[in-house]
Amino acid sequence: MCKPAPGNTAVDIVFSKETLYERVWGIDAMGDNATVAVHINRLREKIEQDPAHPRHIQTVWGRGTGSDLEGRAFAMFWILFALGSAFFAGITAVLAKIGIAQVGSTLATALRTVVVLAFSWLMVFVAGSQGTIGQISAHTLLFLALSGLSTGASWLCYFKALQLGDVNKVAPIDKSSTVLTILLAFLLLGEPVSGAQLLGVAGIGAGTLLMVARQPAGAGEPPRRGWLVWAMLSALFASLTSIFGKIGVQTVESNLGTAIRTVVVLVMAWGMVFVTGEQRQLPGIDRRSWLFLGLSGMTTGLSWLCYYRALQDGPASIVVPIDKLSIVVTIAFSALVLKEKLSRRAAVGLVLILVGTGAMLV
Repeated sequence: MCKPAPGNTAVDIVFSKETLYERVWGIDAMGDNATVAVHINRLREKIEQDPAHPRHIQTVWGRGTGSDLEGRAFAMFWILFALGSAFFAGITAVLAKIGIAQVGSTLATALRTVVVLAFSWLMVFVAGSQGTIGQISAHTLLFLALSGLSTGASWLCYFKALQLGDVNKVAPIDKSSTVLTILLAFLLLGEPVSGAQLLGVAGIGAGTLLMVARQPAGAGEPPRRGWLVWAMLSALFASLTSIFGKIGVQTVESNLGTAIRTVVVLVMAWGMVFVTGEQRQLPGIDRRSWLFLGLSGMTTGLSWLCYYRALQDGPASIVVPIDKLSIVVTIAFSALVLKEKLSRRAAVGLVLILVGTGAMLV
């Protein structure tokens, strides 16, 4: 890269990976720019105080690698990724609810994971990060594996809860994992918790209680039990996923980290399928179920990629609350597609959750 001009502390120039490859090695990149990413990561480890949040050498998405000033103009892109994660996650819940109507929840989770796995590894090769697999440390692999196990457990519990309960009740409990995530981020990662965030935790907690309050079952509809326990377990494992993911993706390209985690989820999910014997349901799955399970897998993949890209640049205590805004999308789509009604009490709860989420962003 260029040297700073006299009196300057930074060179505000952006280079593409191809340009860096050609200038350093003197030959055409030939599409192999993953080598550049490896050397940039090593350079950051030597000159950056915190390589996971670089200030001197930053990636400017869509343009290349640049220095401090211009990179900062793009540094807040993690917010857009977090919002994208929320949107796709909100759609996923409704699509999955339709897809698992006639399929066992464990088998549905395993089938969806196949789609997510294909999608995530496709993105790895598009980004060109497959060449950096050998650079991943044992520490990073450990936490990616732990993140994958907690994700698999969260999914299995979540879709079981969706099968037993209404989307507009299950989703708020799953999103309440924010409270535990903030606590764990403070205890394990040292991320500070402000007074506004504490108010946000109170708002989310109160809103969740209002949204899941028991209501009389409809005429001829027997009350469904058990969904609350599954939803709470889903929230617990989801919070662990966020913490393990935050630790695990600090030194690995986000698409590659997601793909590795998905392999762990796939093995876990299909292991549970054969343990429970649900593989015998495969021949009887209809086209409608295949379609919606596939679509929910695609939106899950998009949500994951956005979420873990946001975690690389943004603090977990803010990225996680933004991601939980997916509940707005979920409630809207459940009302539109599934005709689930939202009571006044639940509507107040939703507002409290949104207010609490907004307080955390202050």
